[in-house]
Amino acid sequence: MATTIFVMTHKPFVPPEDPIYRPLQVGRAENGDMGYPGDDTGDNISALNHYYGELTGIYWIWKNYPGRENIGICHYRRYFTDERHLYFTSDEFDNILSEYDVMTSNRLTADKPYWNVYGDAHHIEDMEAVGDAIRKLYPEDYDTFTSVMEGREHYYSNLCVMPRDRFDEYCKWLFDILFEVSKHIDPDKYPPYHRRVFGFLSENLLMVWIRARGLKPYESIIGCSEEKAESRELVLATYQLLKQGNIDGAYQLFSQIVQIRPDVTLPMSDIYSRVIITEQILFTLVAENNAGVSGMWEVSHDLNELIEHYRRLFDIFGHISAGDNISQEDADYLAGGHVTAIAARLMCNNNLPKYMKRDPLDEKKVMEIFA
Repeated sequence: MATTIFVMTHKPFVPPEDPIYRPLQVGRAENGDMGYPGDDTGDNISALNHYYGELTGIYWIWKNYPGRENIGICHYRRYFTDERHLYFTSDEFDNILSEYDVMTSNRLTADKPYWNVYGDAHHIEDMEAVGDAIRKLYPEDYDTFTSVMEGREHYYSNLCVMPRDRFDEYCKWLFDILFEVSKHIDPDKYPPYHRRVFGFLSENLLMVWIRARGLKPYESIIGCSEEKAESRELVLATYQLLKQGNIDGAYQLFSQIVQIRPDVTLPMSDIYSRVIITEQILFTLVAENNAGVSGMWEVSHDLNELIEHYRRLFDIFGHISAGDNISQEDADYLAGGHVTAIAARLMCNNNLPKYMKRDPLDEKKVMEIFA
């Protein structure tokens, strides 16, 4: 038995060299040909990509791909990896599936039930419609659905690998439910980002299906090869506006894009923390400008340099917060005149430490340096 991994993409990217990884452009009926095989031939729902996301590719494989080998789903920047962060080979996938029924992303554990996780990010009535569809079409699975939604564990991004027969079974179950739900909700009433509602709804249904059938999952590390394209593009647009000296324009653009696409700030999208640091830099620039002080703006108009400046300040304040002695070089850096109390206080009171898995800064200790 061999394995084929379909790599879903809506952006140009460099595919892995291993030929088992096959790019599949999703939504090609809407977005034009980027040079990859697409999901717009044969029996397809490619034109519904703005509602279904990568599921239009999964549907195409189910209905059109003739191979009977193990089938896997990855994304243009998310891949199953081993402990060394190397992509799995066909033999490695085959060996895993000889002992496990299905391969999934590593399990995440939230600090609240998944009902709340989904409701905080999207529209909970849509997930309730999923429950209604399961109760109607697959009533034997409804208790499992309720249990998963009330639990705190979840998978993400529709990443999976499984034998072809099982893949076909899963697709039938999944699309039966989603097509039923589509009769009862209207995605067009939502802003563009939230119109991809069926993609969002499907992510944790994989866990429901696995548990309802008593399958044994292999939960794998997921490696990101690059930032999310939209995250990278947002940083670039902000960089260009700051280079032009347009702080207000950069702040307004950033705020508008994050409101439309909140996913660009997620850790799996912003893997180098550049978006979240850029956000804090813009907050600081605007606050200092409103207070009539230059501070960070005197350091540089280059966003890349400002990000490095911000990281260095964060590290120095981290040492101060921990009660460590700082080096003479760091002391001289603080004494350079471009670190304001406004910037320090904002840095102490944001969520960056939690986002970067670092200890919180001690505002009292940090602010003592300005005495």
